[in-house]
Amino acid sequence: MKQIYLWASALCLALTAPLTANAQLQLVNESVVNAENEPAPVHPVPAPRQLKWQRTEFYAFFHYGMNTYTGNEWGYGNEDENKFAPTAAPNPEQWLTAVKAAGMKGGIAVVKHHDGFCLWPTATTTHNVTSSNNAYAKATNIPRDFAAAAKKLGMKYGFYVSPWDRNNEHYGDDTYVKDVFLRQCAELAAYGTDQFEMWFDGANGGDGYYGGKGGKRNIDRSTYYDVPNLRDTVHKVCPDCVLWGVGGESRWIGNEEGWAGETNWSPEEYLYAPEKNGMYGNMDGWYWQPGESDAKMTTGGWFWHSGEDQLSAERLFQMYLETVGRNATLILNCPPDKSGSLPAATVERLKEMGKMLTERLQGTNYAKEATVTANETRSAGTGRNFNAENVCNGDSATYWATNDGVNKGTITFAWDEAKPIRYVVLQEHIQLGQRVKAFSIETSNDGTKWTKRGGNIATTTIGYKRIIPLNGSTSNSYEANPQKVKYLRVNILDSRACPTIENIELR
Repeated sequence: MKQIYLWASALCLALTAPLTANAQLQLVNESVVNAENEPAPVHPVPAPRQLKWQRTEFYAFFHYGMNTYTGNEWGYGNEDENKFAPTAAPNPEQWLTAVKAAGMKGGIAVVKHHDGFCLWPTATTTHNVTSSNNAYAKATNIPRDFAAAAKKLGMKYGFYVSPWDRNNEHYGDDTYVKDVFLRQCAELAAYGTDQFEMWFDGANGGDGYYGGKGGKRNIDRSTYYDVPNLRDTVHKVCPDCVLWGVGGESRWIGNEEGWAGETNWSPEEYLYAPEKNGMYGNMDGWYWQPGESDAKMTTGGWFWHSGEDQLSAERLFQMYLETVGRNATLILNCPPDKSGSLPAATVERLKEMGKMLTERLQGTNYAKEATVTANETRSAGTGRNFNAENVCNGDSATYWATNDGVNKGTITFAWDEAKPIRYVVLQEHIQLGQRVKAFSIETSNDGTKWTKRGGNIATTTIGYKRIIPLNGSTSNSYEANPQKVKYLRVNILDSRACPTIENIELR
């Protein structure tokens, strides 16, 4: 016993003795790689400002300016400044109040069109509101008043400034870009650091007044405007401002009719003539360039014209389904008249549109009342899971996913009593990239016999948001007496990698 005690004592002394230089104990910090087991991103992915922009979804365009008073759509650039003569003080707060009632989250005001006439007291040209002899014109500052109104109403805001300037004599040379265009963008950026978009039209170059010299000016829009410097100029002041068009951070959807492709990818090849492919994007594109659909709510042009009418609320709702509901945003043009306000008929139609959106897509979400299951669920991480219930918990940071290598799966919703469902809203967790290539929607009343729903709509891409009317019609999507169902399932049939579904709503 004494011998054992001596051995133990010797061992303790040995362990507490100083270690030799060749036998130092080293502490190593170890961390588990991807402890949360999140799927690897599928590139490209959106920048934070692009994600915020996409979440805006539906916003207004306000074409107002010299053309409102001349009756033109594209001014030549030689218009007398006195022709800009509002019959009352322009009222951007009225514009934004009206579109907010339609369910829009913001708006973009045209402050300089191709004629070069500026709706603020810019230092870059005398072709602006201060040169008019009209008292209302002289007091006009649309960027200032528009930004103030948006902040008051809790809405997003931005400005359209035409890169093409048919008035300026220097358009076409480097002087114009450095001393006029970039300075104008910097002036506009200073009207608010929280702008969400700056809009640069794709129309660039051609004939014009050009300070009286006339003729045609031809430019390469991909290089002429010094886009890297343009981005830096704007982003230093407005970090969340997406540069549309020339800026390359979002793309034209490819038409002005209020529709995107049923297959619509946010990836695109940078500066790849989006007018030829804007409706559809490119699954193999290297850049994240989500689509924006610009459309008119009136029967005339982009600017106000006497005698024009408003499209029906049902037609506007169809546009919403075919743009926001197809992984694009919708910027809907609402032109102020010569008084500088929206006509009463426009205001009324916008209210009708808002009522329709609220009743159809913001009412009861039957997904929250269902029992939700999935046939495949990704293994949980240390602090999060990827369960099917995540698709209806209202948290955009959580999502349902499958395990790596499993590129398909099914989520099923079940109720004790049949529910009257008309629309299925789907959203991917696009922070990890756009993935889904094919899906289907089926319903059942016994859980055994299933019926494919959605008619002939191509159920291919999802992206940020996809809305499928179960009856298969976007023009007559809201049935008074829809078929009631006890089961509904969403089948992901193919995906670029394991699917990541953030949200499903059943309306």
